[in-house]
Amino acid sequence: MTSIQAETILLFGEVLADIFEDRKVFGGAPFNVARHLQAFGLHPVLISRIGNDELRRELLAVIKDAGMDDCGIQLDASHPTGQVMVHMEEGKHRFDILPEQAYDYIHAGITHMITLAMRPQLIYFGTLAQRSTKSAQALGALIRSSNAPRLLDINLREPWYDAPTIERSLRRANLLKLNWEELDMLASLFRLSGKNPAQNADALIKCFGLDSVLVTCGEQGAWQLDNEGKIESVKGSASSQPLVDTVGAGDGFASVYILGLLRGWPVTLILSRANAFAAALCEIRGAIPDSPDFYEPFIKDWNI
Repeated sequence: MTSIQAETILLFGEVLADIFEDRKVFGGAPFNVARHLQAFGLHPVLISRIGNDELRRELLAVIKDAGMDDCGIQLDASHPTGQVMVHMEEGKHRFDILPEQAYDYIHAGITHMITLAMRPQLIYFGTLAQRSTKSAQALGALIRSSNAPRLLDINLREPWYDAPTIERSLRRANLLKLNWEELDMLASLFRLSGKNPAQNADALIKCFGLDSVLVTCGEQGAWQLDNEGKIESVKGSASSQPLVDTVGAGDGFASVYILGLLRGWPVTLILSRANAFAAALCEIRGAIPDSPDFYEPFIKDWNI
């Protein structure tokens, strides 16, 4: 169980089910990050909305089994619990993110009350759930209700983003996390003139008043640039195990990054540990391990 003293993190956005031909898997970046944070002994609170359907019952059971706090999960009587239809095409998965889902209608007033009650140490949000006016307004209510640091984890999913949403999100954030491909996309979108990724990250910091930009580079590692021009980097983690899939690796990285920030680890240590955890997730199927035993070596090695 989560201790009373555990740090509270509010995670705003989509909770959904990936529907495969033979199974369904609950996910969404905020949900995945929250589950990892719970396993690491923090107090994640999801701010999302789900429908009055069978998926709702299954999802709440998963949340309960994980020992998570469900006080931020809103019920929508008119829209279904979020779904993504997963299709196999030419040996690769294609994801069809359905429109008009319950997480598109997160209620601003309820979100405001939850935020005041929780008094979070950090706020995590992305861009997908802002595709609708209702949920975008709810995120605005959350931001106005707390002075906690805000981590934007960019998730650019065609066709569910646009320049105004990204710009508004960047102005609301203190910290930005994205991968190298997304950094290139933002450089093109905002016509950044940097000659290399670090210069483009610096341009984002200066343009939007960010404290830092974190860039993940998959097996090549990760780096962070802060608003004083200091850059920290780590190389990729070598693995003796075969790669199974990369689903949820970025969410795993984000969870350890948040853990490290709240625990005051040095930046290079945060990046190294986050990279190692993300690499370990690539050795299993799916974004979330089947057993809590997966976390034990990290909890022991990191003394948490």
